[in-house]
Amino acid sequence: MRGPRPLFPEGAICGLVEEERLPASYADFAQRWIQPLAVWLAAARRRRGAPLLAGVNGAQGTGKTTLCKFLQLLLEREYKTITLSLDDFYLGRDERRRLAAQVHPLLATRGPPGTHDSASLAATLDKLLAGKSVTAPRFDKVTDDRLPVASWRRHQQPVDIVLLEGWCVGCPPQPGEMLGRPVNPLEADEDAGGRWRRYVNARLAEDYAALFARLHCLIMLQAPSLAAVQEWRGLQEQKLHAEEDRRGMDATRLRRFLQHYERLTLWCLAELPGRADYLLRLNEAHEVAEVVVK
Repeated sequence: MRGPRPLFPEGAICGLVEEERLPASYADFAQRWIQPLAVWLAAARRRRGAPLLAGVNGAQGTGKTTLCKFLQLLLEREYKTITLSLDDFYLGRDERRRLAAQVHPLLATRGPPGTHDSASLAATLDKLLAGKSVTAPRFDKVTDDRLPVASWRRHQQPVDIVLLEGWCVGCPPQPGEMLGRPVNPLEADEDAGGRWRRYVNARLAEDYAALFARLHCLIMLQAPSLAAVQEWRGLQEQKLHAEEDRRGMDATRLRRFLQHYERLTLWCLAELPGRADYLLRLNEAHEVAEVVVK
């Protein structure tokens, strides 16, 4: 059976492979796995007849950002497409410090629900889906703070497809009975009473649930295990700081940092495959092992 017609010149994908410093073999990966997803999204946009908001979920290091860059390249020939990263809507460092002082010290660390500016994201989506221009924030993970407004991204044309990517996009809240037992040393030692995880879960059940209810479809990159996520995130850290020529988190700091994400990463891996409209199952070698489409 013939695959879908390529949506872009062959040279464009090779150029993006080089720009992203990916192995040359990624061009074949894009043709085999990303192109069909782009065709599927384009068809969903045509059926809708209005701007499409697609969520892209995946644990840290799974390749969400790279996937979205290639999807944009594929889709742009037919539909105006932009990507919003949930990470760019993190609260600034001072805002998180105030939240940590008022609610729980663990909220000083970016990551879990409650550490994003959900109101700003909702307002941004309102404007984009209404065909209005918008200026979207950008977050610098090296300095752990928002970039100055002058560096934010301006989207002026009406858009057809918005890709909202993030590690907890589409994640439902956990049942209350799951919050009692710590899942790692961070929760056991620094959140023994469970106040932090109850706050995170409450935010997930309220403002984040309202955001995720707006998704017209959900795409998931499913990691094979938490161990793979930790390994891939470590490689991501090395790449990030090699490109920025700055020193990143050492193994001890990174291990503690990832424990802030562990509970909901495990919950997403268990819960979201059954909810996703387009599921890419990854194996330990970071290859697509299976695709499941509703």
